[in-house]
Amino acid sequence: MKRKVIKIDENLCNGCGLCAQACHEGAIGMIDGKAHLLRDDYCDGLGNCLPVCPTGAITFEEREASDYDQSAGAEAEASELMQWPVQIKLLPLRAPYYEGAHLLIAADCAAFTNGDFHNRFMKNKITMIGCPKLDEGSYAEKLTAILEQNNIASVTVVRMEVPCCGGLANAAIEALKNCGKMIPWNVVTLSIRGEVLS
Repeated sequence: MKRKVIKIDENLCNGCGLCAQACHEGAIGMIDGKAHLLRDDYCDGLGNCLPVCPTGAITFEEREASDYDQSAGAEAEASELMQWPVQIKLLPLRAPYYEGAHLLIAADCAAFTNGDFHNRFMKNKITMIGCPKLDEGSYAEKLTAILEQNNIASVTVVRMEVPCCGGLANAAIEALKNCGKMIPWNVVTLSIRGEVLS
């Protein structure tokens, strides 16, 4: 079926992520620092993303596309993810979405313990996840570089109560000490049932 959907000019996209935030259907996502139309069937063709794009990278085009999925908005509203990738090892050292960002550094299993994790912890934050028990080495060096090379507004670490998660919090604290900046931060500890312990 031919219908109107958005088109994103990757050359004009500055990676700010405002369009992904404005898209209530979850049709737009950030991949490697650029906005992408993830699914035709999630694009309602109304263009809430157009007025927020500061570079004019988004336009409409009429082309063959899947029918709009009316349930897309209800599903996508629950997600607060603002960028991709999210794994600490895969994240770039510099990206436009870091500018003025509030960072969430989370244990990858934390989101599965707390049913309100997206709304409570991820909303309006750039999400970074990792597992110090499964990933090789410390995250401290990479986190230090990200904090040094970008204008970060704050850092929130969400860890589990289990001992292995201490490595994630320790790496973040080490990075905050080594980056040479005064950045507000806090550590939230979750129980294995998702309750906030501290």
